[in-house]
Amino acid sequence: MTRHKLNVAIVGAGMGGLAAAAALRLKGIDVTVYEQAKQFARVGAGIQIGCNAMHVLRGLGLEARLRAQAFYPRSWNNRDWRTGEVLFDMIFGPTAEAKYGAPYLVAHRGDLHEALASIVPDEVIRLDHRLVGIEPAAGGGVRIAFANGHSAEADVAIGADGVHSAVKSILFGEAPPNVTGRIAYRTTFPAKLLNGFEMDECAKWWGEDRHIVMYYVKPDRSEVYFVTSQPEPEFGLESWSAEGDVAVLRAAFEGFHPSVQRVLAACPSVHKRILVDREPLAEWSAGNVVLLGDAAHPMTPYMAQGAAMAIEDAAVLSRCLGGADRDSVAAALATYEATRKERTSRIQLTSRQNSWLRGVTDTDWVYGYNAWTAPLAAA
Repeated sequence: MTRHKLNVAIVGAGMGGLAAAAALRLKGIDVTVYEQAKQFARVGAGIQIGCNAMHVLRGLGLEARLRAQAFYPRSWNNRDWRTGEVLFDMIFGPTAEAKYGAPYLVAHRGDLHEALASIVPDEVIRLDHRLVGIEPAAGGGVRIAFANGHSAEADVAIGADGVHSAVKSILFGEAPPNVTGRIAYRTTFPAKLLNGFEMDECAKWWGEDRHIVMYYVKPDRSEVYFVTSQPEPEFGLESWSAEGDVAVLRAAFEGFHPSVQRVLAACPSVHKRILVDREPLAEWSAGNVVLLGDAAHPMTPYMAQGAAMAIEDAAVLSRCLGGADRDSVAAALATYEATRKERTSRIQLTSRQNSWLRGVTDTDWVYGYNAWTAPLAAA
């Protein structure tokens, strides 16, 4: 008997959705990606690509491209906000690569997204498709509907549509995320604006109630990035593109070390967003629909592991669905959820504490994980 080839619909074309599409295609599974945006936008933000995420990206064939586009830092240096004293220097570079089997890179977020998009054919990505409904299909599988009037059926649907996931809301009801009362200012800008000043390759400056992380995002150090976390409970707009006031930002970090002041003085403009997370979900799936990435486990950015968890999810889910047919989809999704839930919940809660790397830290359990080879749990 001919085995039916699975058809998977992915809602959301962010890091997790594109990684899932690429990983599932490697397993011979048909995929279609539905994205509500009308076009991809290059957001001015950096991203840390941990060794654990690089294992997955290597398996997707992207390592050489990312090494050529990203920066390879010697360490993630953690410093006192005022004195510059080194609290903990997490060594990366060749040392971490030898230990964990993959490099640690820091990059422009747009470069990583473009890399993932480059391995997913244009013809399987449907832009301007905002999900409005999802339900079991008459013949099995799922039926999904979009605001533009289009509908589709698939054997499996993956909700990779972020912290405000429409898929999650349909499956498990509306529930607002935890609002931390804190915001992040962030931007990228040309390093030439520093007028010759060389900042640490990758550093987090720890204040009493706020911090700032700064690093290069290009291999030639031509572009820099920083992101902050600070209290500003009155700001409530959830957006990647809300403009921030540079003068307000600089005032918020008055008194920080001169190295921080040099970078903030050179910064021409910033964006800002509120920081949110959620409690670990009790369930990730219902029927033949499952959540992935921030839709399942949104977290604060303090470990730089949010995108990495989505990318890991993609690899594990592809492994679980790779040997499945229509009759075994539910079991495959249960295995995926059982495999991923403990790890992602631990990282969600650890990140919330915002103490990662502030002192000597056990990092092996995070960076040493390989989603292609990690044992699959019993569902």
